Amino acid sequence: MSGGSSRSLPDSLAAAGGILTVDLDALAANYALMGELAKDAQIAAVVKADGYGLGLEAVVQTLVKAGCTRFFVADVHEGRRARRFAPQADIYVLDGLLPGTAPLFVDARLRPCLSSLEEVRDWGDATTGTAPAALHLDTGISRRGLTAADVQTLAETPDLLNKASLCLVMSHLACADEPAHPMNEKQRGLFEAWRALLPPLPASLANTAGSFLGEAFTLDMVRAGIGLYGCSPFADRDAPFQPVVTLEGRILQVRALAAGETVGYGATYQAPEQRQVATIAVGYGDGYFRRLGSGPAQGGAPGGVPGGMPGGMPGGMVVVSGVRCPIIGRVSMDMMTVDVTKVTPLPRPGGLAQLIGADIPLEEVAQAAGTLGYEVLTNLGKRYQRLYTSGGRIKVEPDEQSDPPSP
Repeated sequence: MSGGSSRSLPDSLAAAGGILTVDLDALAANYALMGELAKDAQIAAVVKADGYGLGLEAVVQTLVKAGCTRFFVADVHEGRRARRFAPQADIYVLDGLLPGTAPLFVDARLRPCLSSLEEVRDWGDATTGTAPAALHLDTGISRRGLTAADVQTLAETPDLLNKASLCLVMSHLACADEPAHPMNEKQRGLFEAWRALLPPLPASLANTAGSFLGEAFTLDMVRAGIGLYGCSPFADRDAPFQPVVTLEGRILQVRALAAGETVGYGATYQAPEQRQVATIAVGYGDGYFRRLGSGPAQGGAPGGVPGGMPGGMPGGMVVVSGVRCPIIGRVSMDMMTVDVTKVTPLPRPGGLAQLIGADIPLEEVAQAAGTLGYEVLTNLGKRYQRLYTSGGRIKVEPDEQSDPPSP
């Protein structure tokens, strides 16, 4: 392949503007690592948001093969999709029970995370103890979940408890990514006190970050999310997970930029001297954040990454032929431009630039975009040609648009 990458790829990808490679072996290895971190606790995989943007079906199939028997999704639609590939698994739905939806849960053997007394009553009335559900307590995140008064009422109403057929009691930590935050211990204390009022049930409090807080937090089940997908849950330190995602963009053109010429919408980058600029076929329409472009300084003066005019705001970086190259100018809907002056020899059209991967970690991209790895992953666009690798094999996700029907 000419240009910025020597990686061997199927010939069918020659026209792909962006390529998203998912390492399923790394996903399975991260699942095993979560088991080591959680010690005696069970590991449930959180596969909401289309498997954190990587493809729910491939993610669920890989984790089932790795031994995972418990999954969490956001809604019934995701639960039904997951059920196709995890026929024997316990699948919990975090959004809980909306009015009139109990038959959908029962039909797909899904377990709602009940977050109010009304949901507990509705589930009990609809299933009369024949279908299990989780009980979600709000210990401080203030989004969904039973309050202290609700728990007390439930504890004093055994018939309501029995009809609901509860199989798990859970809560969600607000500050697990800050291990020293006092909120962690406050929530743990409330959770222990409230569940003591209820019949003995398996308990779940920790997510990926919470698994690093010790056995007092891991309890019976850890809900593993971001760590499975190779990203640290912490903003200020690494975590020992294997990278799962590699994102590459196709180089469309390389051209010389004379001193004083500008690049992109708004002319936010002006070359102080001659530069070589590569245009890459990935933009915010692909989920690559517009904030990763370089921009003007306060007051609107032109600026950019080093090499731009003084006071410019730096953008993100990509890697071309092993060289870190700054994004210059704005990221547009379908394209971005990068300074490849230091790349020798210059890349050619058809080559690839690495946007996320071994040389540009997901956490670095997130930090440059002013966000978290969670948002970067779940924004990965549908235009990428997706590859799934496992055991040295490459599976290309079918392109449904590649073979239009004959007239």
